[in-house]
Amino acid sequence: MLISKNNSPFVLALLFSCLGSWLHAQSVDKAQQLSPNDRPNIVVFFVDDLGWQDMSEPFYKVKTAINKKFHTPHLELLANDATKFTNAYATPVCTPSRVSFLTGLNAAHHRVTNWTNPKANTATDSKDELLNPPDWNINGLSPVPNIPHTIYATPFPSILKANGYYTIHIGKAHWGSAGTPGASPLNLGFMVNVAGHSAGHPQNYYGEQNYGNLPGKASYQAVPDLMEYHGTSTFLTEALTQEALKALEEPIRRKEPFFLHFSNYAVHVPIQPDPRFVQKYLDRGLDSTEAAYASLVEGYDKSMGDIVQFLKDKKLYDNTVIIFLSDNGGLSLSPPRSGEPHTQNLPLKAGKGSLYEGGIRIPLLIKQANIHQASNNPIPVIVEDLFPTILQMAKVTDYQLVQQQPDGKDLTPLMAHKADNSWNQRPLVWNVPNKWTVPDGPGINFFSAIRQGDYKLLYDMKQGKLELYNLREDIGELNNLAPQMKEKTSALSKLLSDQLRTWKAQLPTYKTTGQQIPYPDQIKSVDQ
Repeated sequence: MLISKNNSPFVLALLFSCLGSWLHAQSVDKAQQLSPNDRPNIVVFFVDDLGWQDMSEPFYKVKTAINKKFHTPHLELLANDATKFTNAYATPVCTPSRVSFLTGLNAAHHRVTNWTNPKANTATDSKDELLNPPDWNINGLSPVPNIPHTIYATPFPSILKANGYYTIHIGKAHWGSAGTPGASPLNLGFMVNVAGHSAGHPQNYYGEQNYGNLPGKASYQAVPDLMEYHGTSTFLTEALTQEALKALEEPIRRKEPFFLHFSNYAVHVPIQPDPRFVQKYLDRGLDSTEAAYASLVEGYDKSMGDIVQFLKDKKLYDNTVIIFLSDNGGLSLSPPRSGEPHTQNLPLKAGKGSLYEGGIRIPLLIKQANIHQASNNPIPVIVEDLFPTILQMAKVTDYQLVQQQPDGKDLTPLMAHKADNSWNQRPLVWNVPNKWTVPDGPGINFFSAIRQGDYKLLYDMKQGKLELYNLREDIGELNNLAPQMKEKTSALSKLLSDQLRTWKAQLPTYKTTGQQIPYPDQIKSVDQ
């Protein structure tokens, strides 16, 4: 097979997918020689825009007022068999988190620092009066080299596929712009794709509206692949669930281990009520918007419950790893949510788009194979950690990566209660050199941050300001310690700056001069 430098990205993507299928076929016999306990199934429930508290199962030391608004009994049941990570993080918006999940790279490193536009070569940055964003990877992830404005990396589903796993994607993808190889999950190691494409939210949740696929009205956000449900009363979450259950039948028939990436479009906007659940929340006195949001939450919970019950009925639950997480913090803008802006995630500050806790702290739960034990782990972890963790739990150790090595760290020692002090001192880094939305908000647009232990430093790029918080004592980030704790502030600003330099992370430039803004350790004063 000859590959010319003149081959189009689409041909290269096709060849890449075919090669993965061949490797899968070569590895199936080897996989079947192993006992079932040696090849756990893996299911990831990746919920969209779900806040840290937007469920009845708490991920905090107490059940909060927000927890009490929701009803997620299936998540509560799953938590009885799992480790809850109570200090888990993602990035503040979706695509960077999803690329970090697939590649194991920090967003500052892979340079997909904002959400990707379904239309290729189209930046999603809003205009700013002071700063210009850098030339970031606006087209997202690519498994094929030399695709402009992409991070070329090896996604872990392709590694699982090459090691005998039957790989399934259901729901939201949003890893790459339309017309690039990364737009299709089939190019990223998945053997089955239902409804995953370049868009990041559904045009419509209703089967009666064909999920947006109406003549003359369909946009990039119209959900593909669900034609058999068009014109029916099947809510989008339910349609995706049914497709997931059907897709699982094939690897079960083949007696192959499977990886199911179930990425619900819920609870992303548009906030449309799920008719199966909304009335109970209206009866409780929630307004129509918040009742609709709560119904989306309960819908994804039922979806999870149906899939878990399917695994139990097939006697596969014990030998299945189950991971539940969100891609960023919950919405805090009004509209689309009700209430005062930036209050929807209290006591966390702000929400989606922000580097304050409300925008990046997420629920993360991991049920291991053949282990039924509930535990809480307070060690700070981040979404790119799931890359090495999943491969470790799949017992896949012999693989090569385009990206050399992941930035994430295998979490299995934490679940085995074998963590040393280095985990508490590991720095977690965020870099958002972009303007996500207008207007600026708390922690939103042009921010970097680092957490080490209990302390978190934020760098406000526009204001040239450093803020320091002790999250153990001040989870709401209300008491800026930078003026009093100058030595700690200086140490963290240097640690953050050194890591940004190591990764060659991007920073915005001044409109007036074209010069890059200073690194955090170049800020002369913290007396704000």
